[in-house]
Amino acid sequence: MRVQKAENVNKALDFINSRGVKLTNIGPEDIVDGNMKLILGMIWTLILRFTIADISEEGLSAKEGLLLWCQRKTEPYDEVNVQDFTFSWKDGLALCALIHRHRPDLIDYHSLNKTDRHGNTQLAFDVAEQHLGIPQLLEVADLCDVEKPDERSVMTYVASYFHAFSSMDQAETVSRRVEKFAELMQSVWLSKNEYELRMRKLLAEIHSTLGSWSETDFTSIPTSPDPEAPSSSSRAVTPSQSGPLRTYYALKDHAADFAKYKQTRKRGWVQEKSDLAMLYSNIQTKLKTYGLREYIPPDGLTPTDMTMEWSRLLYAEAQRFRAINAQIRDIKEVLRHKYATIANDLERNLRDITAEISALDGPLEDQQVAIKMIESRLSPLRDVLTRLETADDECRSANIEENEYTIFTREDLQFEYGLVESAVIKKLKFIDNQIVSRNMSNLTPAQLEQFESTFHYLKSTMPQVTVNGTGANGEAAQAYDFETWLDGVFV
Repeated sequence: MRVQKAENVNKALDFINSRGVKLTNIGPEDIVDGNMKLILGMIWTLILRFTIADISEEGLSAKEGLLLWCQRKTEPYDEVNVQDFTFSWKDGLALCALIHRHRPDLIDYHSLNKTDRHGNTQLAFDVAEQHLGIPQLLEVADLCDVEKPDERSVMTYVASYFHAFSSMDQAETVSRRVEKFAELMQSVWLSKNEYELRMRKLLAEIHSTLGSWSETDFTSIPTSPDPEAPSSSSRAVTPSQSGPLRTYYALKDHAADFAKYKQTRKRGWVQEKSDLAMLYSNIQTKLKTYGLREYIPPDGLTPTDMTMEWSRLLYAEAQRFRAINAQIRDIKEVLRHKYATIANDLERNLRDITAEISALDGPLEDQQVAIKMIESRLSPLRDVLTRLETADDECRSANIEENEYTIFTREDLQFEYGLVESAVIKKLKFIDNQIVSRNMSNLTPAQLEQFESTFHYLKSTMPQVTVNGTGANGEAAQAYDFETWLDGVFV
């Protein structure tokens, strides 16, 4: 029987040795024989090896590490001052402080009676055993009723607190990590959802704008004003304005709308595009930080898709800008040609009339008929001049300052028309007077010419009188009447 006990104990000792615990001065027989001193020494060695030796705190291990851990945990409690594993534990407050520090829901430390050593110690024992799974290895008397508690017993019991709370800390750490990971995944999911919604909306707006632009043909813009259609311009389009000018106004409205688009909606898109690129980068960074798989957006919502759509937008903007400006240049060219055609034709007609007036010759009656025919041609030219003024107004409205197709300005032709009109009137009056004088005097043209030269001489030497004056004598008044008659005859 003794041999079997010794063999069993020897197997246990061999296992202990296999775990790296060196036992000296003890054999199976010592344990079978009940050598209490050696047995207690072996038990302490096992406790030290498997319970205390693996304790580590800030580089310290075993006893020193356990003591430092107790000091760190009880530091916020003024009534607790852990300096050893003997006297520092006599009032039970250190045990209560350890429990409260990790599980404040189990002990209300601040309501404890700090002078009740036995009650505080028993409370710590009960709570530790019932809620923390720490067996009560000591009695209250082992701490409170002895002069100096056993250091090894206290270390063994306090080490149970260390392991219990360390497991709890590890569980809390794992829990916090799981919670943090869950928050991360939720954040990533929300960011992905936000990215996709905003990217889809931005791409849809760009696509819609490109579609509306593609339907606009600037070469076939309607020239008739639509009274129901609002205009972004402050100009009032009237039916009297020509088609090209109304087209010019329509093109300028398109240009103003395009400039407004660049300053408002386009800038909002640029900001949104930048924000989406940053959001996408942040999502990828979060995933990469935790070693998670890269986020791949759905088809049509990738950064590459945005880059391609943005390139299409920039190309369409350039095309639209060039098309509007090209049509505006064409309209201005049409208005230049229109004005130049009217101006050149009007100037040629006025020049022809001037030449015809200068070339008048022959009997007075024939000249009278010819000048009246010339006079009848002035009324249509007045209408032409009005059209010229309208064309010039249109050019000015279109900000046309130079016209290489004509050298005749509106003011030039107005002046020339006035000269021609005056010349026609004077010539007609002169011929009429000539006919009247000839019929009254039966004078030959040679005689009329002689009288005319005499008239100019008399006029230059005749005394000056007022309309109602009589002069120096009655002869002066008669002279005035004669001069008046001469002015009627010789223009």
